[in-house]
Amino acid sequence: MTIRRRSFVTGLASAGVLSTAKSPFAWGQEMTDAPDLILRDGRITTLDPAMPDAQALAIKGGLVEAVGATDDIMRLAGPGTKVIDLAGRRVIPGLNDSHTHLIRGGLNFNMELRWEGVPSVADALRLLKEQAARTPAPQWVRVVGGWSEFQFAERRMPTLDEINRASPDTPVFILHLYGRALLNKAALNVLGFDKSTPNPPGGVIEKDENGNPTGLLLAKPSALILYSTLARGPKLPIEDQINSTRHYMREMNRLGITSVIDAGGGGQNYPDDYDVIQRLHDAGELTVRIAYNLFAQNAGGELGDYERWISMVKPGAGSSHLRMNGAGENLTWSAADFENFLEPRPDLAPTMESELEPIVELLAANKWPFRIHATYDESIDRFLTVFERVNGKQPFDARLIIDHAETVSDRNIERISAFGGGIAIQHRMAFQGEYYVARYGAEAARATPPINKMLAAGVPVGAGTDATRVSSYDPWVALFWLTTGQTLGGLPLYEESNILDREAALRLWTEGSAWFSGEADVKGTLAPGKYADLAVLSADYMAVPPQEIRRINAVLTIVGGKIVYGEGSFGDLSPPIPPASPSWSPVNTVPSPAQRAAVGGKSQYARACADGCTSHCGVHGHDHMIAWNTPLPVSDKNAFWGAFGCSCFAV
Repeated sequence: MTIRRRSFVTGLASAGVLSTAKSPFAWGQEMTDAPDLILRDGRITTLDPAMPDAQALAIKGGLVEAVGATDDIMRLAGPGTKVIDLAGRRVIPGLNDSHTHLIRGGLNFNMELRWEGVPSVADALRLLKEQAARTPAPQWVRVVGGWSEFQFAERRMPTLDEINRASPDTPVFILHLYGRALLNKAALNVLGFDKSTPNPPGGVIEKDENGNPTGLLLAKPSALILYSTLARGPKLPIEDQINSTRHYMREMNRLGITSVIDAGGGGQNYPDDYDVIQRLHDAGELTVRIAYNLFAQNAGGELGDYERWISMVKPGAGSSHLRMNGAGENLTWSAADFENFLEPRPDLAPTMESELEPIVELLAANKWPFRIHATYDESIDRFLTVFERVNGKQPFDARLIIDHAETVSDRNIERISAFGGGIAIQHRMAFQGEYYVARYGAEAARATPPINKMLAAGVPVGAGTDATRVSSYDPWVALFWLTTGQTLGGLPLYEESNILDREAALRLWTEGSAWFSGEADVKGTLAPGKYADLAVLSADYMAVPPQEIRRINAVLTIVGGKIVYGEGSFGDLSPPIPPASPSWSPVNTVPSPAQRAAVGGKSQYARACADGCTSHCGVHGHDHMIAWNTPLPVSDKNAFWGAFGCSCFAV
């Protein structure tokens, strides 16, 4: 008797041992084709209520075909089915960054040195010195990303003198979050900064008592001084930009990222600055699905930007790998609500409403989804007033997204919910939490942002990074922050009511983010009929100690049923990629942040001896944390104990 595949699979599903795609069997045809790929013997977190946990998964035509027990899924295999044994590893839906800057970040990735995860100032300076020696003129050493002084054993920033000693000749630009940049003397010379250089609007060029620039640039309050200065550095040739973008996507795949929503950025005009990503798409070399938003470029001419783009492209245009997603995060420059907790909250310009309203009217009339950058509740309140006024005349019929929303109030959460809007949160408090507490107090920080209140109100919430210039692109840093409520420096921020369990946090990075590109029907869960986008993890996210979450990466990543990354026992499955170009790229020599081994105990804090100790005195085993955990002001280099150079003398 011939067993029909349709009847066989349907029988398994009705018995409750298998979850299957419905659509292939709705055609009424006999299904004889076996799955392309089966993953067996894993611990699969599907996030699908119909079958939340499974051992195996079958993939056909780039979609999940069936999930269930290993024995049941293996019965679907045919002679051409590739089978991968997961050996009990945890599998999750592919991570989806709801707010990042892949397109812009990819162009520069190969030029950038990152200090994320570096345990000490001494190590950071060593990396800087080594990269400066490799970097040929006229290129710069660029340090970017999500690092802060609180990650270092010394609990301080590198000094300008130290930076100049590490790189006396090669220009160095070190970007520190949203607040400042450090430039060495060679960079000041290249830029032409001198006594006569005026402060730009919204920024400060620090000068010494003789009027000479020190090398410190301050965002007061606008980060534009940082970004505009960085933009003056040399660019990579187009072929290196293509290579750089491929390596950036490979790095994302290594972390389990399969999709992102690109929020655009300054200096990223459409369509001119999308050439590299379009080339990669056309060549079939995109390994991350990208939905992109268009970011207004011309201050005072933002309406013209959107009028032009509306005539050129429609939301949803493109493919499943590269599609247009709407407008924002910058709708008008006067609405720029910067997230620099080193500075007091800035008030938006009084002209903001009159400039924002016609743009929102245009977007609403054309049914364009849009997003807007908003750190503070005071700004969100003003934005929502504009949106409500426009909605009264031209009802919204598209997604509305508020980005960041650290201090959004209960009332404004309700107003966002009334629009059917969503909130895209990022993990900037993991890096800036100490600054926030210092300015506003620990009480104010206990629900910043108030994630559980957003979820309780029924607001769609997606998680992201806002990488890569001023934040980490690593989703596991964000998941650590969401599930522990701690900064990377170890400061507890949140009450228990604002800390998420691990599954809830994972949902923000998968199912939650899928809403923000209008793709909830195809992304976010490992359910039959959804994209076969998934990550096999290096450690069990659901079970590892909290501090180990940020050390997780993917050992196997699949996008649309295709393997895009593999390592360890899956390394031979990983598609080849050319070496990073140019040859001096840090990517070729410096481990990426998530590959840096954890350093703990005495070995970590002994590194602080490079910060002023010329000999091993042996006091307290040079475990400086003993001192730093006391109330004495030992970390202040200008104070009594700190001035000794070795703070362990204080205890």
